Amino acid sequence: MDTNQEIALTQLRKSVEKLGSSTDSYGEKTLMRFLIARSMDSEKAAKMFVQWKKWRAEMVPLGYIPDCEAADELAAEKVYLQEMTKNGHPVMIVKVNKHFASKDQLQFKREPWSNWMLMITVNDKVSIDTFASYAEFVVHLLDKTIASSFKGREIGNEKLIGILDLQNITYSNVDARGLITGFQFLQAYYPERLATCYLLNMPQFFVTVWRFVCRFLEKTTQEKIRIVTNEEQKEEFIREVGEDVLPEEYGGRAKLVLLQDVAVNY
Repeated sequence: MDTNQEIALTQLRKSVEKLGSSTDSYGEKTLMRFLIARSMDSEKAAKMFVQWKKWRAEMVPLGYIPDCEAADELAAEKVYLQEMTKNGHPVMIVKVNKHFASKDQLQFKREPWSNWMLMITVNDKVSIDTFASYAEFVVHLLDKTIASSFKGREIGNEKLIGILDLQNITYSNVDARGLITGFQFLQAYYPERLATCYLLNMPQFFVTVWRFVCRFLEKTTQEKIRIVTNEEQKEEFIREVGEDVLPEEYGGRAKLVLLQDVAVNY
């Protein structure tokens, strides 16, 4: 750690204390994630850290969300958790064709894109409170994925690789709010936890949906997303993730492992 980082960490701790909170029990690597997420601005990082602590205390009082509280989403068998890459990143795979938005959410329909975007923007605000059960599932899968990389204990700078497989999706699988919520959780409450997110098998109709979703993503998040569309990109994807980790259907040698079949120590 260089001198500038040490100074920033000291300023962060002081700023957190001024906000009535504490960094006790949190190591340098954890605190650095918040500084990096806020471009090394100690005051902004301190505010983000305090908000995160409050959110964790309210949202995850046990320190994790047990399987029973995410049972409905887990039953869809749409999320898989693989081994770690050579860089130590656990790999989470989501088969989007097994996901369906809640009935009370605005459904994607075959209609002019401008009309659909207007409806979701005006009449359908992205709110965590609106779909608490989905939010709990997002926290469950992110916490479990990160915890799967712990080697005895959390270091604080663990990252994950996400793979969104869009193979064979239909209009009923499109959940813009779900995507936005997932990424906004990563941005607000899991700073610097995402190493890379790969989008595979994207159909043409989803391109406009994705452009809309990107409006809600920070630039740093968008820079970590890779859309795999050709053979060269696929080869690079396999090389970066690793054949020993990727399931056979994605060019690797591993088997798919359901999220609920993986045991972790939080």
